[in-house]
Amino acid sequence: MHAWAPSLILGSLFLSANCILFNLEPNTQKCLKEELQGNVPVIGEFEASEQPGQTIDYIVTDSKGHILAKRQDVSKGKFSFNTESYDMYEICFISHVPPHQKGITQMVSLVTKHGVETKNYETLGEAANLKPIEREIKRLEDLSNAIVQDFAFMRKREEEMRDTNESTNSRVLYFSIFSLCILLGLATWQVLYLRRYFKAKKLIE
Repeated sequence: MHAWAPSLILGSLFLSANCILFNLEPNTQKCLKEELQGNVPVIGEFEASEQPGQTIDYIVTDSKGHILAKRQDVSKGKFSFNTESYDMYEICFISHVPPHQKGITQMVSLVTKHGVETKNYETLGEAANLKPIEREIKRLEDLSNAIVQDFAFMRKREEEMRDTNESTNSRVLYFSIFSLCILLGLATWQVLYLRRYFKAKKLIE
């Protein structure tokens, strides 16, 4: 049975390339998560230090458990996929060590690229016969458009969160008023009930 290591959270812009190094303990699983918008190309490349007898699997999934990429018994490799919708995406590396063997910690390096960074502008420039300056202008134009889209998306998310907060505050207010009315009603009923009880016992007039 594998011990589950704490997940690592990657906080980064959708446009940038991420490079991370981490230790993968024997017979453990380590996962990295990131929120991504929909229709974003993602490519990744990883390499693990080789240890005789030890193997590593990797799997990329979304929050619904859909498998986007998966390989078993690898020490290095590449993966790529396109996000379908705004979601939390996760890549997990799993270490396997035979029962009769003492495991050794492995170093794993992972480089991921999202959005504009996944494009090969040299190849695109050659296909379109673009000069180096034109190719760079094209790259900056795509980068600017992606940044504008990201800010628009973040603004939309902020508006949705604000609407949710306002709706929640309204519901809490109404619930508080309703609870107060119930408590006042119970208190009034209790006073009247005790008054009738004491009168019946002739303790008060």
